[in-house]
Amino acid sequence: MIKNLVVAISIFCIHLCHAQNIYLTKVEKTNDNTDKFLYKKTETAIDAEYLGEIEVQGFSRDDAAVFSLIYKKAKEIGANTFSLKPFENIDGTPQDLNPSNYRIVLYYTSKEKLIDQNGKLYIFASSDKDQKISVNKKDYLLPPRSYITLDIIPGEVYTISTKKLLGSTIKVQPKTSDENLYFQVSSLKVKSDTSGTGGLNLKSGDIIGLEKSYAEFLSLIYIQNK
Repeated sequence: MIKNLVVAISIFCIHLCHAQNIYLTKVEKTNDNTDKFLYKKTETAIDAEYLGEIEVQGFSRDDAAVFSLIYKKAKEIGANTFSLKPFENIDGTPQDLNPSNYRIVLYYTSKEKLIDQNGKLYIFASSDKDQKISVNKKDYLLPPRSYITLDIIPGEVYTISTKKLLGSTIKVQPKTSDENLYFQVSSLKVKSDTSGTGGLNLKSGDIIGLEKSYAEFLSLIYIQNK
């Protein structure tokens, strides 16, 4: 009985360490719209309407599940864009992002005011281990929770490989540079999300194509390798 109690306490502690709470901490106003997307607000975006704020407390490796919860809370008040709101140090300087505790500001931005930064190929690492990849025979090492971007040249074939004996390779050939392409190299078996809120598709082994809203969330909480 004592042994079972110890096991139960251990499981509870593990769950507690990985528990994550997502709170809608401020609601200034709501907006009535039917937009399905939730994009990252660019610094140059104008006339974005402030709606409220979300705070994420606790760490989770399941970023897709976290984004799904953030998406649902954002849509409760009609948000379609978001940005990071850093915590501040005592001297007023912004703190680096802590994946265990961060704040997101929610906005409504009319489609006419959205400013896209297109023509990039994004490749994200997984949340828990280093990833070795090759893009057009150039090697990269991506630490956990990081990503790289490459400029898209229309018509060029991009061959992305996971550099493993039984790894995956995909080839993409963008016709234009009018939009971005997003992929993640996953160390886990990922289940596709068919809800349209951070969906995962184009799966080829452990290389996964990402939906734009979810990818832009990852670009907010992951570190870019330059």
